[in-house]
Amino acid sequence: MLIIAEDIDGEALATLVVNKLRGTLKVAAVKAPGFGDRRKSMLEDIATLTKGTVISEEQGYKLENATVAYLGTAKRIVIDKDNTTIVEGAGDAGDIKKRINEIKGQMDKTSSDYDKEKLQERLAKLSGGVAVLKIGAATEVEMKEKKARVEDALHATRAAVEEGIVPGGGVALIRVANRLDAIKDDNHDIMLGVAIIRKAIEEPIRQIVANAGMEGSVIVNNVKLKTKKEDVNYGYNAFSDKYEDLVKAGVIDPTKVTRVALENAASVASMLLMTEATIVEKPERDKAPMGMPPGMGGGMGDMY
Repeated sequence: MLIIAEDIDGEALATLVVNKLRGTLKVAAVKAPGFGDRRKSMLEDIATLTKGTVISEEQGYKLENATVAYLGTAKRIVIDKDNTTIVEGAGDAGDIKKRINEIKGQMDKTSSDYDKEKLQERLAKLSGGVAVLKIGAATEVEMKEKKARVEDALHATRAAVEEGIVPGGGVALIRVANRLDAIKDDNHDIMLGVAIIRKAIEEPIRQIVANAGMEGSVIVNNVKLKTKKEDVNYGYNAFSDKYEDLVKAGVIDPTKVTRVALENAASVASMLLMTEATIVEKPERDKAPMGMPPGMGGGMGDMY
């Protein structure tokens, strides 16, 4: 049982917790999404999706009069700390389509970009599908490994939807290095910092090449020359062991991931440069095994 409400506290919350701990009732409670009138609309969307009823005094429904008939149903519900995903709600397809058309009509009438964006979010939640990936393997270790890979792919896909993609294989960072050539300054420290960054952004492609058993310097120079003169997506594909257009080959990275990695690396490096001293745990040295006392072991020891 899933309860979606503006807030749950006091005796109601305590009752739910006790029933959950005792195994009497399998229940979860989440806060309703959105705020104000938008929250009411989103609850109506959920009710339409699950064929349930929003219990609200504004619509003439009271909690004390609620019955099982008010409850909506879904095949599966997945909850984490940030999201609640409803899979295969029991709502009528005609009612859902009617609700979608109502939202589209509101989008056409509104002149506010903010309202239009929020309506678009509601539309996406109602009309968008939910995929369930079933991962199987011969052993539990293999299954966990596959699951971790799928989760990484999902996170990468979401990041790509937010900010787009760039060629992978470290090529995007090599392209950024061209921008550093335009930085000219009489300050030696600034130019030293530029040189450090130029060297650092080559490390991802060098590591990829090293993992493939190739010479990093040769590959980096080839990619640099090619991206400056011709194809900006040109790079080394370690999987096929050849140079090609990485975007066409499907070797891509989410822009957000590349950007955040560079920003975080710069932040950590700046902090270390400004730090006069760092405090770390002293590593424990392995104690040497006890030696055999003189005179033991059958020999004469120190006796002459």
